[in-house]
Amino acid sequence: MPRHSLKTLMFGLLLAIVAGLPARAQSVEELVRQLPDGSFSERGRVVAQLAATGDTRLVPLMEALAAGDLNAVRETGQVVLVAPASGSVRIADALTGEAAGEVARDAVERIRVNNSLRRAIRTALGQLTLHNPDRATRLAATRAMFQAADPENIPLLDAAIALEEDTSVRQAMEEAKAAAILRTRASAEDFAKAVDVIAARGGRASLGILTSALASAPDDARPAIESGIRAIESRLALLNVAKNVWHGLSLGSVLFLAAIGLAITFGVMGVINMAHGEMVMIGAYTTFVVQNIVRTSYPDLFDWSLAIALPAAFLVTALVGIAIERGVIRWLYGRPLETLLATWGLSLIIQQTVRSTFGASNREVGNPSWMSGSFDFYGIAITWNRFWIVLFSLAVFTVLLAIMKRTALGLQMRAVTQNRRMAASMGIRTPWIDAMTFGLGSGIAGLAGVALSQIDNVSPNLGQGYIIDSFMVVVFGGVGNLWGTFVGALTLGVVNKFLEPYAGAVLAKIFVLVFIILFIQKRPRGLFALKGRAVET
Repeated sequence: MPRHSLKTLMFGLLLAIVAGLPARAQSVEELVRQLPDGSFSERGRVVAQLAATGDTRLVPLMEALAAGDLNAVRETGQVVLVAPASGSVRIADALTGEAAGEVARDAVERIRVNNSLRRAIRTALGQLTLHNPDRATRLAATRAMFQAADPENIPLLDAAIALEEDTSVRQAMEEAKAAAILRTRASAEDFAKAVDVIAARGGRASLGILTSALASAPDDARPAIESGIRAIESRLALLNVAKNVWHGLSLGSVLFLAAIGLAITFGVMGVINMAHGEMVMIGAYTTFVVQNIVRTSYPDLFDWSLAIALPAAFLVTALVGIAIERGVIRWLYGRPLETLLATWGLSLIIQQTVRSTFGASNREVGNPSWMSGSFDFYGIAITWNRFWIVLFSLAVFTVLLAIMKRTALGLQMRAVTQNRRMAASMGIRTPWIDAMTFGLGSGIAGLAGVALSQIDNVSPNLGQGYIIDSFMVVVFGGVGNLWGTFVGALTLGVVNKFLEPYAGAVLAKIFVLVFIILFIQKRPRGLFALKGRAVET
C-alpha cells in the first residue's frame, strides 16, 4: 500500500475515533455566556442545561432572568446585573455577584424573555431548589412544579422523593408527580393512581388539572378522572358551605357586639336610642386616640394598644351614655316618639362634633401584629382580626351573662325589665338603674367600636352602618334578652352570607328585613320572649 494512502487511512480512523468520543460537558460559566445568544427556544434549552447542573448559584440568576433584569455587556458578552450610577451603570457578574466596574448605559443590552422562556425558567428554578437544605425552599419548588405539571420533571421528582424525609414535602412532591403523569400517555393503572392523589389533594387547582386531563385522556382512564372530578366538586361544595357559615358567624359576632348594648337599654328602659351607633363610633375614635398616644410616646407597647383602648373606650362611652340619660332621656320616659326624635338629634350633634374635632376623612387604626395576617383551616382562609373579634364577642357575652345573673345590678335590671312598678315598690331605685343600664349599654357599644376599628373605616359615619342591623337583631331575638340577641345576631349573619352570592348584599338585607317583618307577625316578642307580669300585658 502506498505511504500516502496509509497516512490517509490512519487520519480517517483518528477522525472517526474523535467523532465517536462524547462531547466535553460545558461548564456553568460557559452556559451562562450563551444566554444572550440564539432564539428563545435555543435559550430555553440552555436554561434546561443549566438546571441539570444543580448549581444553586443559578437561582438568583434565573430569578433575575425571569424578571427581565439580566443584561449582557455588548463588547465582552459577560452576563451581568446592573445598578444605576451617575451617568453610567454599575455592573456585577450575574453568577458570582462580584463587582465588575462601571460602563456606559449603552454598553449593556437587556436579555429579553418571552412567556415560553419564562415557563422554562420556572421549571429550572424548581429543579435547582428541589434538593435545597431549606424545607421552605423545597416546598416552594415543589409547588412550582405542581403548577407547571411538566412530564420532564418526573425523573427529578422521583429522585427527590427517594431522598425526602419530610412527610409534608414528600406528599407535595407526590402530588406534583401525579399532575405531571396526567399529561403523559401513562397506563390506565398509573393514571388511576395519579387521579387518586390529585383528588385527595382537593381544591380548585386540582379540579382544573383533572378537567384539563379529561379532554385528552384515553377512554380507559376517563372513568377514574370523572370520579375524581365528582369527588372534588362535592368536597368544594361542602367547603363553600363551611366558608359561608364562618363568614356568617364573623358577621354575626360584629352584629352582636353592635346590638347587645341596644338590647339592654331597649329592654330595661323601653328607649329607642337612635344615638346608639354614635356610641360605637366614639369607641372607635377612642381607640384611634389611644393608638396615637401609644405610637408617639410608647411605641414598644403598640401591640398592647387595643388592650389599653378597651377599658378607655368603655369608660368614655359609658360616661357619655350616663350624661345623655341624665340630661335628656329621663325627661322623656313614656314618650317613645319624642325619645326617638331626641336621640336622633343627639346622633347628628355627636357626628358633627366628631367631624369638627377629627375631620371628615377616615382615620387609620393599625392592627397589632397578633391581629394581622391569616391562617388556613381545612381550606378556609381565616383572618386573625376576624378570629379574635369572634372570640371577643363570646367573651363579652359571657361577662354580660355573669353580670345579669350573678350581680345585684343584674338582678335589679331584670326586675325593672319585668315589672318596673313592682321593682320600685320593693325599694329598687329605678332612676339609678336606668342611668347604670344606659351607661352599661353605651359602654358595650364602645367595646364594639374598638373591635370594628380593626375591620372597618373609622369615620363620623361609622355607627350609621350598624344601627338598622342592630334594631333588626334586637327585634328578631327578643327585646332585652341576651340569649335572643346572641342567637338572633348569629342567625341573621349566617343567613345574610348564604343569600349574598345569589341576591347580592343589598337584596340579601332586604330579604332578611322582609323575613323579620313576617316573623314578628307570628311572634311579636321575638325568638326568646321575656316573661313577667308587666311584660306580658
